[in-house]
Amino acid sequence: MTMEELVESKLRFVFNDDNIRFDKSCFAGGLTNYNYIMNIKGNKYVIRQPGGMTELMIDRKVEKINNQIVSELGLNSECIYFDENSGIKISLYIENSKNIAQIGPGFLTNLKNVSDLLKKTHFSKKCFPNIFDWEIELIKYEKIIKKLNGCFFFDYDILKKQLLDFIKKNIKNSICVPCHNDTVPENFLVDDSGKAYLIDWEYSGMNDPSWDVAAYILESRLTQEEIHQFFIYYYGNFPIKDEILKIKAWMMAQDLLWTVWAMIRHYNGDDFLDYCNFRYERFKKNVKNIAISTDYSIADMVK
Repeated sequence: MTMEELVESKLRFVFNDDNIRFDKSCFAGGLTNYNYIMNIKGNKYVIRQPGGMTELMIDRKVEKINNQIVSELGLNSECIYFDENSGIKISLYIENSKNIAQIGPGFLTNLKNVSDLLKKTHFSKKCFPNIFDWEIELIKYEKIIKKLNGCFFFDYDILKKQLLDFIKKNIKNSICVPCHNDTVPENFLVDDSGKAYLIDWEYSGMNDPSWDVAAYILESRLTQEEIHQFFIYYYGNFPIKDEILKIKAWMMAQDLLWTVWAMIRHYNGDDFLDYCNFRYERFKKNVKNIAISTDYSIADMVK
């Protein structure tokens, strides 16, 4: 049974209708997975079709638990079905909503919305059962590539060591709180009443909160002014030097981690080579520049 056929069978089971067809005509986006909007019996739903190799990269049982936790906190869209074996998920579509990438990730209202959602996540007393450790994830991804008989960039090991040395030298006072760990602007939604949501919690786990801050800056490519305002909203003031160094370190770590993630998708036959190359070239640039001066600016690192 293909994944499309499996999705269709789940739809028929959930809605108790053997005539339902998996309609992929309304694509709602996605990198790790592919999301489609369907109108079923008068209601709109977002149907998640898991992407290639995700069963090796994501623990869906943990995701299901974390998804329920954040739903109880009012952060997430409403999930009506979650298959922890396949990763297929069905959620209610949030009417008249747009993701923040569409309406401007650097707008003040969006920076405030993102900050509020992140703080609600990070200061939640409901802990996730798992830890997101980017180094462990990276090792897992590297093993998958080797099993696929893939190869790495010629300078991969050298640059990776430079990053690990930088982290060992500069990262201090890390803490572990509930984190989303994939805070791309596409994962933040705002409806027409102004209510904001944070969706897609498959990489969630306990982690340092500055990882989420760093990811939003990097993925949104915020300007210097936008970064400063984001800091004010999230921290209440401009963060101390140690916190800035953590953010810079996590930005480089994210480019490396998602480079290797994209390599897995590439070796699986998906069209991720350009995405992979872009992230690796930025990682290489930033590792080299940060070695020259730790004052290399965050705004320059997103470029």
